[in-house]
Amino acid sequence: MKIQYLAVVFVIIMLPISLIFSAYTGAQVDTLKLQISYDIKLDNATYDAIKAFQLNTINSSTSDLTNSKIRDIEAAANSFFTSIGTAFNMSGYNSEVLKEYVPALVFTMYDGFYIYSPFENTLDDETAQNLSQNPNAEYTAGEKVTGLKPYIFYSCRYVKSGIDVVITYSLDNYITIQGTANGKAINDAGYLIDDVSTSGSNVYYRGVRIEPEAQLYEYVEDQEEDKQYPYIKINGAKYYWDQEYDSGNGSWFYFMNGERMYGQDNFQLGNNDMAYRYYREAAEFKDRILNEYGLGSLTSADARDENGQPIANLTDADGNVVYNFVGGNYNIFDFNNGGVSIEEPTSDFNQHRLAVIRYVIERNLSIALANYNNYGSGSYEFSMPKLAEEDWERILNNVSLISFLQGLSIGGKVYNGYSVINNNKNEEVVTEDSIYITTNDGYFHRATERDLIGRSDIKMGVFNIDFERKGVTNNTQGQTHYYYPKRELGCYTCYVSQTSVQAIDNIYEYMDSNSQLAKIYYTALGRERYSMYKTFRNQEEHKSLFM
Repeated sequence: MKIQYLAVVFVIIMLPISLIFSAYTGAQVDTLKLQISYDIKLDNATYDAIKAFQLNTINSSTSDLTNSKIRDIEAAANSFFTSIGTAFNMSGYNSEVLKEYVPALVFTMYDGFYIYSPFENTLDDETAQNLSQNPNAEYTAGEKVTGLKPYIFYSCRYVKSGIDVVITYSLDNYITIQGTANGKAINDAGYLIDDVSTSGSNVYYRGVRIEPEAQLYEYVEDQEEDKQYPYIKINGAKYYWDQEYDSGNGSWFYFMNGERMYGQDNFQLGNNDMAYRYYREAAEFKDRILNEYGLGSLTSADARDENGQPIANLTDADGNVVYNFVGGNYNIFDFNNGGVSIEEPTSDFNQHRLAVIRYVIERNLSIALANYNNYGSGSYEFSMPKLAEEDWERILNNVSLISFLQGLSIGGKVYNGYSVINNNKNEEVVTEDSIYITTNDGYFHRATERDLIGRSDIKMGVFNIDFERKGVTNNTQGQTHYYYPKRELGCYTCYVSQTSVQAIDNIYEYMDSNSQLAKIYYTALGRERYSMYKTFRNQEEHKSLFM
């Protein structure tokens, strides 16, 4: 056969193959582009939702209360669907249609989380009968409803000889213990802190003496000019002292729905001892755990699931074990284990705390996504994707929103994506990164800024959200006034460019080498954590401590 004939045969055979491969490659490229586009839209919608939650909580004086928190989360969920509906509008999907492809939104909070997803509305017989006779009833029995499911705590049960307790964890080192141990009923809560020593009325933490602070002040809105007021923060609420009120007799007030509420309890003016109480009460809590309750022997192997069985190991996306509940046999209350304090990130307690939080989220979220198949109208089987380890690290260390979008066709395959966005400035939790340091030159700095070491003009530590703008609406005039509680400006090299910030893994070890900075930092950390809202507390009883 002549070479010309061979060339013709080659072309006849290879041309269709080349065209098919070219079309296939083009389709794969288009699918990849569409997937990236959907990832970006999902990230943007998730960011809009968490930003809405952040703004609502910062500007709400009741954001720590359950009803207010639910309101803010539902508003954030609405923001998510509005944003993603707008982003996908050109693709033919509106927000209502997209709800069929969003099996869950997960809002992780301080000591638990909410899942926003569809569920079947169940009503008792009497309520269902009453609603059936009401033509304007909002719900009916058996109706599919999209909303927040009941709050799920980061809780785990532990069973051991003579011990049966449930421990609820949080995003920091605060825990709640309920159950029985060695014949004693337990219903207690507190912060787990090591290296606290007391001598009479003196309290020392990691060798630094913790003392009451001077009276705290911050700016508050005024229609003419913002004024500085003395304040005290108790159980998440700030109370301000107005000396000019009632013809100079003075009164405490707080904000409710943008309006000043006067005539509150008469708290004491003067020194602020929140940090002092934080460390002293932590030392007392440690003593009760080890000596009164006898819980020092609890390990990860004593953890039980809802069926009373040992908890299975946690694995990553590749099937590798990331935490071994049984085989690891980690001591939970590992105070100063091998020189590592219990509040440090590498302690056995912290590793176990993170594993429990992850287990509870994974377990309940998997159930929610599986149940979604009962409500979906399509043929797609919704399932729990394996989240990347870096995403879990973000989820477990701050308030966050996890969003899922599944079942949309993107050409060669079906889209299955998720997004994780943190809320680093919120009223929910005070992390080690939440404390900024102010200096006398009118700036605030991150605690790990190199230039702070050795400075003599360090002023105080401040909770980061106190530098955020707040708005108050005058109900009589309908005008919104904006103000900044703290007036210091962010240091450019540590707050904007962050070129002067040292990258560290353990801020406690970092502070050990600078006692002057450590005193300011630990005082602020203790003050802000102690003054946060806690569901376990009796609010009125706690407030009475400061009168």
